[in-house]
Amino acid sequence: MNKRRLLLFIIDIAIFVAVFAFLASFIQISSELRILSLPQAAIHCGIMLACVFMMRIVFGLYVQIWRYANVRDYLNLIVADFFGGLIYLVIDRSMLVGSHLMVASSIAIVCSVLIASLSARFIYQRMRFYLNKRHASEAANRVNVLVVGAGRLGTALVQELQSNPAGRYKPYCFIDSNPDKIGSKVCGLHVYGEGPDVVARVQSLPVQEIIIAIDSLSPEELQALHSRYRQTGCPVKIYAHPLEGTDKGEGKPRVREIRIEDLLYRDAVDLSDESISAYYRDKVVLITGGGGSIGSELARQIAKMGPRQLVIFDIYENNANDIQQELSRLYGDALDVRVEIASVRDARRVEQLFAAYRPAIVFHAAAHKHVHLMEHCPQAAIKNNVLGTWNVAQAAERAGVERFILISTDKAVNPTNIMGASKRLCEMIIQSKSASPTRFAAVRFGNVLGSNGSVIPLFKRQIEDGGPVTITDKRIIRYFMTIPEAAQLLLQTGVMANSGEIFVLDMGKPVKILDLAESMIRLSGLMPYQDIQIKEVGLRPGEKLYEELLMQSEQMEKTANDKIFIERDAPITPEQLQEKLSALHSALAQEETDLRALMMRLVPTYHSPEEVNGKAMNA
Repeated sequence: MNKRRLLLFIIDIAIFVAVFAFLASFIQISSELRILSLPQAAIHCGIMLACVFMMRIVFGLYVQIWRYANVRDYLNLIVADFFGGLIYLVIDRSMLVGSHLMVASSIAIVCSVLIASLSARFIYQRMRFYLNKRHASEAANRVNVLVVGAGRLGTALVQELQSNPAGRYKPYCFIDSNPDKIGSKVCGLHVYGEGPDVVARVQSLPVQEIIIAIDSLSPEELQALHSRYRQTGCPVKIYAHPLEGTDKGEGKPRVREIRIEDLLYRDAVDLSDESISAYYRDKVVLITGGGGSIGSELARQIAKMGPRQLVIFDIYENNANDIQQELSRLYGDALDVRVEIASVRDARRVEQLFAAYRPAIVFHAAAHKHVHLMEHCPQAAIKNNVLGTWNVAQAAERAGVERFILISTDKAVNPTNIMGASKRLCEMIIQSKSASPTRFAAVRFGNVLGSNGSVIPLFKRQIEDGGPVTITDKRIIRYFMTIPEAAQLLLQTGVMANSGEIFVLDMGKPVKILDLAESMIRLSGLMPYQDIQIKEVGLRPGEKLYEELLMQSEQMEKTANDKIFIERDAPITPEQLQEKLSALHSALAQEETDLRALMMRLVPTYHSPEEVNGKAMNA
């Protein structure tokens, strides 16, 4: 027991003895209670003290730091003393011989001791609060904050801020739409209404920041609140759980900046399921491209499920090293993480690794994905995406892998570029193996927010540099998902995969890239077209105006999850696939071959972007 706990223990004993002595004296001089001698009173005092303090120790009241105590801690003290008094009464009535304290007297003593203990703790807590408040440096310019939402989340935030008077934020008032709360006080703060004059009212108040703290806000509602309160000129933040990984809803909320992911016009897809964790537990899982955006998030989520071994396979050692260090820091020796630096284009090395690790589950995320770069370097797309997938699939089949999941893309649907066509050929490889003992499947994603090469990091850099923000065409629309959603979808399809399916996620509503750019500028506290210009630079090679809608209901088969569908496309035979691969090998050996024309022949749905965009504009 440290010094502070020992001091508190001694003070409590002193309070108990003083209260008991006072009340015992009072009882002794009462005409109807002249029953206790001094030795008898001392015996009762000792037994009662032992019972009460034993229960206080059991309830952990002497490991509690009382300057940070809340209602639950005070209730624990009340419950502990109640049970302590109850135990004393049982001992007094059943075991002690001779004089007894009357039940009413015993209750009076315990209650008086409890009231004195509660009062002492409350006075100490308030003294520390005001002392800290007095000594908190006002030179640090504490920020007056207005909290939008006087409900459970808002009051939790204010209580947290009030318990730390030396912190950066000082709660000033609430705004709430509930008429029962308007005009009243919550946590000692006034609650204002959310009327048409709310912007002017906030501007008249001495607040410097606004924090939105409301449970279960839809993206549309958050967008509306953000747009409204941004007009006050104050920075607008949110009190919520972090969005990274699958940890949303776990742990402690925090005040953070509003991100563009928060404002997407779709609800996040929650695919978490205990049966998924059970499937990956105690298995060897290998992730190609394990250092990339999707691969590393897969590694994070699989690590939580207790795999026997997690193998990160990547050609780029910096990213692979980053995720290895992160997982080692989080899990230490509890997680067996192996990193292999190799290329999927090296068929011999791929075979060696699969023979050495014998993985049960493989996620194939290694691929070249930048459309404009692959238009310029079609050989790289074919060698890495198509032939690399073939190498990994063959090695997986020979090593007896249970399930093999290919990460595909919506750009494989009616492709207009080499990258999309190469991923469509990857899907054909998966479909050609429908009779394999290894269960092969592919998963199609839309654009992944925050991944390497996505527009979000690009827009952020351009805004930080003062603009302009460049978009290829103001008419472009895209479907978006977050990295955690992509990883969760992959994990679920890993459980559902059977033979040669292509899984597709319901991506929700499309988002205009222009709207995305404008929202990001506003999130930075700037005004589009005033502080930051938006410049149209023209479509890049191979780019579509409108991404294909993935969900064609007449071609889709529902699964147990209403957000996941299966496209039942006619698979090609292994013989047909071999003809396509042979044609690619021959073309790569002859430098003068027109690879684009060959890919259009091998992938019948591949058309030029001019043709597809022309039809889209006419429509």
